[in-house]
Amino acid sequence: MKPTLLAALGARDGRCPGSDGTVPRGCIVGRDPSIARSEERRSAMLDIQTVGLSPDYVPYLDGWALQRSLHADIVAGIRPDTLLLLEHEPVYTAGARTARHERPTDGTPVVDVDRGGKITWHGPGQLVGYPLVRLVEPVDVVAHVRRLEQLLIDALHEFDVDGYRVEGRSGVWVRRPLGEDKVAAIGVRVQRGVTMHGFALNCDNSLAGFRGIIPCGITDAGVTTVSEIVGADISPSDVIDTVSRVFADDFAGVPA
Repeated sequence: MKPTLLAALGARDGRCPGSDGTVPRGCIVGRDPSIARSEERRSAMLDIQTVGLSPDYVPYLDGWALQRSLHADIVAGIRPDTLLLLEHEPVYTAGARTARHERPTDGTPVVDVDRGGKITWHGPGQLVGYPLVRLVEPVDVVAHVRRLEQLLIDALHEFDVDGYRVEGRSGVWVRRPLGEDKVAAIGVRVQRGVTMHGFALNCDNSLAGFRGIIPCGITDAGVTTVSEIVGADISPSDVIDTVSRVFADDFAGVPA
């Protein structure tokens, strides 16, 4: 992984990046680590980090490695719940339930990942969010997905996009002239009580990447973007502040 990802994140949150760019667990600049860990456990706040937006796209494997590193810290109790926001370089990722016929047929590389769901595309113009959060016991993965959906629906409402849920399907949907299209996809994993992976909100990305696959395994619906819905160019940079605020307020218990 590029050392700059973990090093920059460590600099922003007060940790000491190692010479190889890794963040030693429990290393808090200027504070006793045991005090810092205690403070983090008491905090109900969400640590929101912007990892990379256009033109600084994040390679998928680098973002995945960063997730795993921070996930381990949250499991260990030395880091608060964290939301990573970024844009990826173009890539296909396939969840465990992806069937062979749903994969691209043009030889495009596919990264097999450990989240739920099926195959999807990530790339420039799409805001990707990875909420790494500890779930309350008993763990309810469906409730976590519903929470992410509602937060994205709330954020989209501020751009005059009427998103909604579809029974039996994850993600956020909108009504289009020819039917229902998905504007945000969700796929998660929970390990040791802490979530990984998350959501992908189509902002102003090209939809060409979806044409060579069966997105999320759904054959009777399409995909769209915020820009296509509102008839104006809305980039990840345009929505990131709203998404960050909606997530921060929810995790802090601020009424809508």
